[in-house]
Amino acid sequence: MSWTLPWQRLKTASETLMDKLSVLLIEDSRAIATEIYDFLEQQGMTVDYAETGHDGLRLATRHAYDVIVLDVMLPDISGVTVCQHIKAQCDPIPPVLLLTARDSLSDKSDGFAAGADDYLTKPFEQVELALRCRALGRRQQLHGAQQRVIGELVVNDKQQWASRAGDVLPLSSTDFAILCALAQAYPNAVSRQQLINQVWGDDFPDSDVLRSHIYTLRQALDKPYATAMLKTIHGIGFRLEA
Repeated sequence: MSWTLPWQRLKTASETLMDKLSVLLIEDSRAIATEIYDFLEQQGMTVDYAETGHDGLRLATRHAYDVIVLDVMLPDISGVTVCQHIKAQCDPIPPVLLLTARDSLSDKSDGFAAGADDYLTKPFEQVELALRCRALGRRQQLHGAQQRVIGELVVNDKQQWASRAGDVLPLSSTDFAILCALAQAYPNAVSRQQLINQVWGDDFPDSDVLRSHIYTLRQALDKPYATAMLKTIHGIGFRLEA
């Protein structure tokens, strides 16, 4: 493991979010899923995996993913139906890439009608899948709001500042990157591991650093105010509440 030196520049929130894509893979074939999972992780992406449509939908509604790779033929529920639920229930709404062996125009029409953003026919090259994931993630992030408003909290990712009730918050670059990750996921929770991956990547120093930054973020975000916005969700991670 490499260590971050005190004088090394930390990534800005926008840089961090752009280069570490989080992907949810919903695929019932374990052999195919293993190949995709390993390859996308080798490409620097963070991958979660679900084997059924119901498990995939549960993960999609609990966590904020940059891209969802979804197989159409699932054992419990059609991937097209899962896509419809994802588009209706997730906030923010993630881009969905459908995987299928069906390549007819009517099949693709059904997928796009359900809200799919892209379509890849099996068999496919792993490199092409990774390229499409990056393109969808980049498009999603570039089209996202540069300024997020959550109750009395305002987070401006482009200009790198945050305020609450009109007061600019005194945040370090790391605290601001954590706040951006939480704001992007709102109202969903972000796990500890997701925060570590998004903010530090492979340069995470030790287990106490995240705890320390959560403390200093709370001091700036919540201590001067009557109500706390940064909540600990036991067994899951953290989330913002308006």
